[in-house]
Amino acid sequence: MATSATEARQERRFLGHPRGLATLFMTEMWERFSFYGMRSVLVLFLAASAAGGGLGLREGTAKALVGVYSAMVYLVALPGGWIGDRVLGPRRSVLYGGVIIMLGHLSLAIPGSAAFVYLGLTLIIIGTGLLKPNISTLVGHLYREDEDARRDAGFSIFYMGINLGAFLAPLVVGTLGQKISWHLGFGMAAIGMALGLVQYVLGQKNLHDGEPPQRLTEKERRHFTTITSAGCAAVAAVILVGLATRTLTLDAVTWALTVVPICVAVAYFAFMFFGSHEITPDERTRLKAYIWLFVAASVFWMIYDQGATELSTFAQYKTDLSVGGWEMPSSWLQAVNPIMVILLAPVFAALWVKAGTRLSTPLKFSIAMVLCGLSFVIMMFAAAQAAHGAKVSVLWLVVTYLIQTTGELCLSPVGLSVTTKLAPKAFTSQMIGLWFLAVAVGDAIGGQMTRLAGTVLSEPTYFLILGLIAIATGAVLAMAVGPLRHMMAEHHEPATADR
Repeated sequence: MATSATEARQERRFLGHPRGLATLFMTEMWERFSFYGMRSVLVLFLAASAAGGGLGLREGTAKALVGVYSAMVYLVALPGGWIGDRVLGPRRSVLYGGVIIMLGHLSLAIPGSAAFVYLGLTLIIIGTGLLKPNISTLVGHLYREDEDARRDAGFSIFYMGINLGAFLAPLVVGTLGQKISWHLGFGMAAIGMALGLVQYVLGQKNLHDGEPPQRLTEKERRHFTTITSAGCAAVAAVILVGLATRTLTLDAVTWALTVVPICVAVAYFAFMFFGSHEITPDERTRLKAYIWLFVAASVFWMIYDQGATELSTFAQYKTDLSVGGWEMPSSWLQAVNPIMVILLAPVFAALWVKAGTRLSTPLKFSIAMVLCGLSFVIMMFAAAQAAHGAKVSVLWLVVTYLIQTTGELCLSPVGLSVTTKLAPKAFTSQMIGLWFLAVAVGDAIGGQMTRLAGTVLSEPTYFLILGLIAIATGAVLAMAVGPLRHMMAEHHEPATADR
């Protein structure tokens, strides 16, 4: 009976894909609306004076905080994936995560105290950690193991839903935040997440059953409770000592948190290679190839996610935003990238299907890295022009976002897809968390590097150095395409693949 119900669900289609993709598409769209809407004005709110309704942080500190916040959002995807695998199951993890995210935005919407800001950011971090890896896992579960091309196309469509929410968010949340009230903008982000939750609950019948694939035993559950309690107590003790000694400054916290995702990445790969007995030799070989993709992705996001920090402040203070005498909110420029993804994602989805196995994942990553680097080389010229005191045309940022978008479509949906394909069976949702850990590493490093722009390094030099780092990474990856493809078994036809 269960098999018949599953087959019936699969017969219902959404753009030629399983009907459950529509539910996950809409859920992620609204979650990203809330996330990117808040993020489009976050650094500006943090750096705005108290008289302007902001927190009054130094610009360098505000940028670093946004970078570390973004890193923590993706870092907790790793334990969130583990919870989906072992405790709640991916379907309930997405639901609970959405509720916590909504509460976080509501906290940000409360004016008058910095405590509500930090509480809100913390709740959004926790909720996103539950939602992000598990909703991607649910997308992967919609397809059979031999549907490699359709899986890539499905993730591209799913990614288009992400960007539809990201496109609408700056236009709505950004306008309300910059033109009326920061907190009203944050409140609109909460409403967006609430809409996503309603849609998700109504469409759950089209999804995988969602039970944990490897539920904790009673002994493991007690062990998990003990470790969690000890961890919370340790964090509380560090906070109390920091407050008592007056060493718990915001800058100190951001520097400390920058190290965390790097250490976690090293430790987790070491555990999978040397500490786990559940990974087969074939799976371990594929993980070796995955490390290359992980490093490349970290460099990519180190640059790309500076759209919320360095490029955001560049748009606000050094870009001519006047349109017929009206000053456009600078947050609107953050809608350029997602609308380009919406327009180009179907093209790339069709390209991946047509190319099949001829265009390998490492080659796609290499192209993405070169394009990402070129985008910052272009920003070097924009910054050099702005250094003379005149505000530059918005076209500099538009071209930068166009190049980054093309690179993003070569890396991000493809990275999600290859992660589900290379994941050891015992680490399915956790591997999605590991993919988001690459974003965390990149965002954490990128957030601290923004402190260099305009201080240690001139802005043009800053953009040039980061651009050259990305291009060099892409070149190295291109030279390793053959061996990596062999390690990933991408040279095999789908019918003979192991998984």
